[in-house]
Amino acid sequence: MKNLLTLIVALTLFACERMDSMATDACPSCLQSIKKSSNPPIEIWSYTYNNQTVYLAKADCCDQYDQLYSGDCSLLCAPSGGFSGKGDGKCSDFYEKATDGTLVWKKE
Repeated sequence: MKNLLTLIVALTLFACERMDSMATDACPSCLQSIKKSSNPPIEIWSYTYNNQTVYLAKADCCDQYDQLYSGDCSLLCAPSGGFSGKGDGKCSDFYEKATDGTLVWKKE
């Protein structure tokens, strides 16, 4: 079972890393719109948080929020960033509870 899970995660990550050149069902297509937003992130990370896959879009600078999205790319919260550096306060336990952090995409 663990080997199967590892294989699924590896295939998903490979597909997401290739997001720029191909469309795939393994990686939520909504991540494309996050990458191309008016305030694009410099990295997108995948985590397990509260027993679900989530995506953290890391801001490119200073007082901007790092935004956390659900598996279907609905905005959940901002666990960090902003003026205080502590996000919006809606998921202050993210960095304590999140596991399996994996880089999915990085701005070139």
